[in-house]
Amino acid sequence: MDARPKMIYLPDTMIHWPWPRTINPHFEDVKAEVDASFRDFKALSPKSQKAFDKCDSARLAALAYPNAPRELLRIGCDLMNLFFVIDEYTDVENEAVTKEMAGIVLDALHNPHKIRPEGECILGEIARQFWARAIQYASLSSQRHFLEVFSTFLGGVVAEALDREKGHKRSIEDFLKLRRYTVGLKPSLPIYEMGMDLPDEVFHHPLIMNLTECITDLVVIDNDMMSYNKEQAAGNEDHNMVNTAMFELGLDISGAMAWAAHYHTEVQKRFIDGLAKVPSWGPSVDVLVKEYLDGIAMFARAEYSWHYESHRYCGTRGLEIQQTRLVPLLPKANRESM
Repeated sequence: MDARPKMIYLPDTMIHWPWPRTINPHFEDVKAEVDASFRDFKALSPKSQKAFDKCDSARLAALAYPNAPRELLRIGCDLMNLFFVIDEYTDVENEAVTKEMAGIVLDALHNPHKIRPEGECILGEIARQFWARAIQYASLSSQRHFLEVFSTFLGGVVAEALDREKGHKRSIEDFLKLRRYTVGLKPSLPIYEMGMDLPDEVFHHPLIMNLTECITDLVVIDNDMMSYNKEQAAGNEDHNMVNTAMFELGLDISGAMAWAAHYHTEVQKRFIDGLAKVPSWGPSVDVLVKEYLDGIAMFARAEYSWHYESHRYCGTRGLEIQQTRLVPLLPKANRESM
């Protein structure tokens, strides 16, 4: 009997993506500052803190916002930490508790100068401090856009909790509708416009929204391809695109990965073709639109690179796996990372 572990092949989805990897020069300095600040909240158990350290969310922010000034990078890092802790707290809860937590976060964001009630879930204070810092530097238009999309993100987190509670499996189409919210990409994009006044008519323009959805889908696919192995081992793979494709299309892991990679290629083409159709709002606004669209395109590269550079899904073997494209399938009983 062959005792070698079964291997998963990870297609290289970003080999032709025109935006190259780059990282913010303030990364190391800001990472030390933001990690220390986050620990002060004492929000995580020792096990969760270990997972947080492996995640290296500051690296994701530095890859995603390579041209951001120091203060905006700090805001990006704080946002990634907020995503992590919301995920950590809600992933094990039912709909009712998750809805309560989402309400606390939303209230904190809308009232960043209000002292949080004693004994409240720490998510409120983490969200409050993040937003109190952000609004010192963010344009009013970016603040509106952030609050709008973060609210829908939280709604998606609550819907995911209900699916988990009911054991509900979605079709690929319905899954993507929800996953586009829960992946957290859309609330990450207003960081790119915090230093500018991007008009509402640009942010809400159908073509700009379609381009944003393309980047969201790229991030969903890359994230779910990378996270599937760890999630299937832990038994929480239902909210994953690879698993959804396996269930609906009757595919094995290899077939679902190939299907996801093909869809990724189609979405890339839609984004590139869409860029050529972006209308003009006049020279002064067009410069902002180009900067914003270059930024959101960079996020797709950043997410991809971060998966291999952090230890969240690949342990210390990320750069090796990035070359070989092969990762051993984790046994179901193994709930630890590789």
